[in-house]
Amino acid sequence: MTSTRAIPYWHVDAFAEQAYGGNQAAVVVVDAWPSDEVMRTVAAENMFAETAFLIPTPDGEADYKLRWFTPALEVALCGHATLASGHAVLSGDEARERVTFSTRKAGILEVRRAGDRYELALPAIPTEQEAFDEAVALLGIQPREVWRNPGRYNIFLFDNAAQIRALEPDLRALAKLGDHQFICTAPGEQTDVISRNFVPGGGVDEDPFTGSAHAVLTPFWCDRLGVESFTAFQASERGGHAICRLEGDRAILTGGCVTVVEGTFYLTG
Repeated sequence: MTSTRAIPYWHVDAFAEQAYGGNQAAVVVVDAWPSDEVMRTVAAENMFAETAFLIPTPDGEADYKLRWFTPALEVALCGHATLASGHAVLSGDEARERVTFSTRKAGILEVRRAGDRYELALPAIPTEQEAFDEAVALLGIQPREVWRNPGRYNIFLFDNAAQIRALEPDLRALAKLGDHQFICTAPGEQTDVISRNFVPGGGVDEDPFTGSAHAVLTPFWCDRLGVESFTAFQASERGGHAICRLEGDRAILTGGCVTVVEGTFYLTG
């Protein structure tokens, strides 16, 4: 017999200066995991880049367990939906300064207040210079360098922001290469760094703002620029901003969140 449960739901724009910017995420709080297929179906129904599912675990190693689904699959790490989850929790409790999340593959993640914004601590993801000729041929513009991580994070370094904005990659062909992030980046104009990120193999042709990509870009650009922090803009149609800094093995991303919808979600299955 099919059951229907009413659960808390938030639609949050993360890494946004105002509503309808940054990256959309849905946040739902459940008392037990639905089946993977149900969670993927819910994410497909939402049609956001990510839907975050939380289970409160006050006696556990973190405050909540956290999993993320795109419309196509579960992912190992999602930054913007973690920031959105932190906002959903902290915006309902003004006395609380931080919240922690236990994840299956990314360890313990933390969101804490930073004035009227939040700081998100993610594992800093290193890369090494390595060829990826199949992908380069599909980007339409030749990058200066390619840097890669075995977790399918790929940086394509370009000379300037105009090249980043002009990119029109062959998304269908990129999708056939697998669930990769194709992170295209260059020195910025109004910000230190600009980027765009294409994830067609994961069900997201172009991500509006990608926290996990900036966990890759943070050590890359801090080393390249010789700085401890920098400002970043992801030049998607919606656009998104962050301040990125490196603290040991953590990438700290500071960004804003806006609640667009808060209410009840009816979960069937």
